Amino acid sequence: MTACPTGAASLKRNRAKPRRVVDAAPFPHRVLPYFLLAPQLAVTVLFFVWPALQALSGAFYQTDPFGLSQQFVGLSNFASLFEEHSYLRAFRVTAIYAVTATVLAMGLGLLLAVLTDGLLRARGVYRTLFIWPYAVAPAITGALWVFMFSPQVGAGAQLLQAMGVNWNYILDGDQALLLVIAMTAWQQIAYNFLFFTAGLQAIPASLLEAAALDGAGPVRRFWTIVFPLLAPTSFFLLVMNSVFILFDTFGLINIVTKGGPGEATQTLVYKLYQDGFQNLNLGSAAAQSVVLMVLVAGLTIVQFRFIGAKVHYQ
Repeated sequence: MTACPTGAASLKRNRAKPRRVVDAAPFPHRVLPYFLLAPQLAVTVLFFVWPALQALSGAFYQTDPFGLSQQFVGLSNFASLFEEHSYLRAFRVTAIYAVTATVLAMGLGLLLAVLTDGLLRARGVYRTLFIWPYAVAPAITGALWVFMFSPQVGAGAQLLQAMGVNWNYILDGDQALLLVIAMTAWQQIAYNFLFFTAGLQAIPASLLEAAALDGAGPVRRFWTIVFPLLAPTSFFLLVMNSVFILFDTFGLINIVTKGGPGEATQTLVYKLYQDGFQNLNLGSAAAQSVVLMVLVAGLTIVQFRFIGAKVHYQ
């Protein structure tokens, strides 16, 4: 039985000819991708880029309350800000508020995530209940806490008064600031709990079992294994909590304290609102928005440069 020479030659030609690999299917429409991106680009330019440019240019002008005339004043708007006692106080209040609320929200979120991760029964029920506060809108959160801690009829206020605390956050600035910090931390605990829970589930159980066999207790396992492996999640939450407290807490403060009493809870964002929308000092408000933007950008850079450099992702 002899081999077919024609089949052998064809087989050699097929082996010698390189196979052509098609990387991707060609997209025949060149205009369609830009058409699909146009709505999102329009929203970004209209509601983000254009207002930012307007605020940046308006910071160098003094505008009348009706916005009909402008006068170039250079850097005088920025200079007057840092000579104003109320603005410097807003800086201090914002720093205390941001640091305390962030530490409290992240610490309690991590604690609840660790406790629920060790449960054997009803773990999903507890996780669902702890996530619920994040679904509540800031305005609703503020209204709920106003009712609970109202000095006259609030259940929380009556409990504090029964414990001997002379509670009246409407007149006491320190109590008002503590109330705002607790309210913000309560809403952010759910957000931190969700990410810490996901981070705990990503830790291999074999590492914890090996440490337990070596004699390490729960506390030692947490600080030597769990907490270092949660560093990327903690770093992400640190950035997100800082940005949230600096920008997204206006509704909480406006519902509960309106910056008072006596500017005790007046943060940078709320002072910008009062100067720009209530006092109609548009030049000062534009300068404050630029300072706030630079502050948040600088804070984010510092976090990524110095704190993020110490985070190990593997």
